[in-house]
Amino acid sequence: QVQLEESGGGLVQAGGSLRLSCAASGRTFSNHVVGWFRQAPGKEREFVAGIRWSTGGTYYADSVKGRFTIFRDNGKNMVSLQMNSLKPEDTAVYYCAARIGTVIKTTKDEYEYWGQGTQVTVSS
Repeated sequence: QVQLEESGGGLVQAGGSLRLSCAASGRTFSNHVVGWFRQAPGKEREFVAGIRWSTGGTYYADSVKGRFTIFRDNGKNMVSLQMNSLKPEDTAVYYCAARIGTVIKTTKDEYEYWGQGTQVTVSS
């Protein structure tokens, strides 16, 4: 069993940056894929970025490619999402999720473990 907790959300102006972090407890991310998803009001939860813990391989949604970076901190059993050049359309609740395996899936149903979410609001 893996428990996930996000931190780092907040309010930022367009063009600004935020870093979200996802800390795991219960077990380590040894054979997991960790993903970030987001959900805006009235919209479906969508994939943002994912990382394969064992190799550090990453994958991004087109909407965030070149602006967001997902990376891992082995010593802290933590995955972070650095978000730069934020836009108002990035406003959403951001969720950390984890799945056992090595393939970075982009559909939410493929992930077994979820955090509670953290709000990111980008003002124009």
